[in-house]
Amino acid sequence: MNKSITLLTFTAFTLFLFSCNNAGDQKNEGEDSTATEATGIIASKFDATIDGKKTALYTLKNAKGMQLAITNYGGRFVSLLVPDSAGKMTDVVISMDGAESFKNATEPYLGATIGRYGNRIAKGKFKLDGQEYTLALNNGANTLHGGKKGFQYVVWDAIQPNDSTLELSYTSPDMEEGYPGELKTKVVYSLTADNAVKMEYTATTTKPTVVNLTNHAFFNLNGAGSGDILGHQMQIFADKYIPVDTTLIPTGIQTTAGTPFDFTKPTAIGARIEDNNEQLKAGKGYDHCYVLNGTKGDYGMIHAARAIGDKTGIILDVLTQEPGVQLYTGNFMQSKNTLVGGFKDDFRTAFCLETQHYPDSPNQPAFPSTVVKPGETYHTISYYKFSKK
Repeated sequence: MNKSITLLTFTAFTLFLFSCNNAGDQKNEGEDSTATEATGIIASKFDATIDGKKTALYTLKNAKGMQLAITNYGGRFVSLLVPDSAGKMTDVVISMDGAESFKNATEPYLGATIGRYGNRIAKGKFKLDGQEYTLALNNGANTLHGGKKGFQYVVWDAIQPNDSTLELSYTSPDMEEGYPGELKTKVVYSLTADNAVKMEYTATTTKPTVVNLTNHAFFNLNGAGSGDILGHQMQIFADKYIPVDTTLIPTGIQTTAGTPFDFTKPTAIGARIEDNNEQLKAGKGYDHCYVLNGTKGDYGMIHAARAIGDKTGIILDVLTQEPGVQLYTGNFMQSKNTLVGGFKDDFRTAFCLETQHYPDSPNQPAFPSTVVKPGETYHTISYYKFSKK
């Protein structure tokens, strides 16, 4: 009898010690379970080694319950929880469920930090100070979003100084993807008290170069897996846009008045997207940069755009210091990738509003310059601000 009691006591004590020693592991599992319940995302799936560097998932929070999950693999938005008109927390970005999923996806830009140069550069060439540079081609005859291995495929160094802030850093070597100069880049993503994502970009270079950084979050304000985004109301504070040729390279600047590109008043994204218009045919929908008219917005920024989810009443305001914003309506989504929640990246089930300088600016003397020289600091701020009807 005594022997049995002793054995039971020893077993209980051993289990107690095991429980204490594994409390941290249980906490991590609990965090994964919470993430799974809220968004379908399991943090441990972002624990990987890519190009010899560790990847992970970082979660930012503010006092109002807003949450932004970011992986340092590509500086990607993985989930973004904001309240809808009924107070329900809704994930408004579409995403993959792990680092390896992003690495193998046929859509390379989901949620990514884009660089060195957002948008297209014609024929992968530009001249700077009399010297011609040749870039990697990855979009037909052109270079798109930095080249074959743009910033969406690098593992950023990450520091999370507090619950609402993540600092990402990456040094791009001289001539990486054909761009001159060693470019030291830092992006700080933070959540504000009034439910905005602040995006602050800085960069310095050792040689004259061109820089155009942005974020490529794919939004569906009705929630991931809710269908297409054609019923979303869109307003863009721009009277002009940049038409493109058949390879989506700018051909000048035109007024939006009297065209399907006029979003000066709130209009459903799908209202005119199938109009018989050569520009819509070129982009297979909207894939065009708008020339912002300087409308004043919050934080002393330019009010670039406003989108409203027709089913949730979630409002997204885009504010920026940049001269342009690219509207992309998911025209090249082909249902080839399985997203968080088991959904496919079906045609036009997300849209993007990318704050930026104009496409192909290095080859367009009339466009604002994107040149950065040694001794100068590239610095720009944009916001995604959320509210509800």
